[in-house]
Amino acid sequence: MNRPRLDLWYRLGRLLARIFLPTFGSLTVEGRENVPSSGPIIIAANHQSEMDPAVMVYAIDRPVWFMAKRGLFAGPIASYFLRSVHVFPVDRDGRDFDALHWAQDRLDDGSALLVFPEGTRSPGHLSEPVDGLAYIALRTGVPVLPVAITGTEHIPMIRIPFHFRKMKVVIGEPFSFPPRTSRTDRTLLHSMSEEVMKHIAELLPPAYRGVYAEPRHEPSLTEGEPDSGDE
Repeated sequence: MNRPRLDLWYRLGRLLARIFLPTFGSLTVEGRENVPSSGPIIIAANHQSEMDPAVMVYAIDRPVWFMAKRGLFAGPIASYFLRSVHVFPVDRDGRDFDALHWAQDRLDDGSALLVFPEGTRSPGHLSEPVDGLAYIALRTGVPVLPVAITGTEHIPMIRIPFHFRKMKVVIGEPFSFPPRTSRTDRTLLHSMSEEVMKHIAELLPPAYRGVYAEPRHEPSLTEGEPDSGDE
């Protein structure tokens, strides 16, 4: 499959993000050196507000593809524009197989795929994830890059881009899940999703960790032995 074309609209959007975000606010990015310069990567970030995709386009120094709720694609003009800036429609329940196949295609192309594992916005705190990201990671074996976003929850849409807020992005180190030989089931996907959220929580200030503020006693899937099969 041919690599998706870096559309003019995406280039323009990235340029505007790099102009407006630091001009009308304060945006600090830590850990850019952790972003692989090439090859497939799944970027997993917490989701504070509608501003987050623009912030991620600013923070990640390579083209990013991501998904957004299907309701935003109402009408041909909106659909054309969103697809032109690397956005694909997805149902929020994490069971949209067209979107999952699109995501796998992007990773097969060696692209950077941004996923908000919570599936919806959770301003100021982390909430429970859906399993879409875990499903993609399991099928592709692609590393996950955890990212923490703070400050965007204070920006209402009516004030974009004139927000004058302090924002911060912390990019962690990529990690991979060990190979699995057991069948894919909800328990495994849930454990993988929990592992992703723990990595994000570690990058966030304690006040932002929400349901992950206290340790959740589940075995680590990234440090333990590979699953050897069904019991």
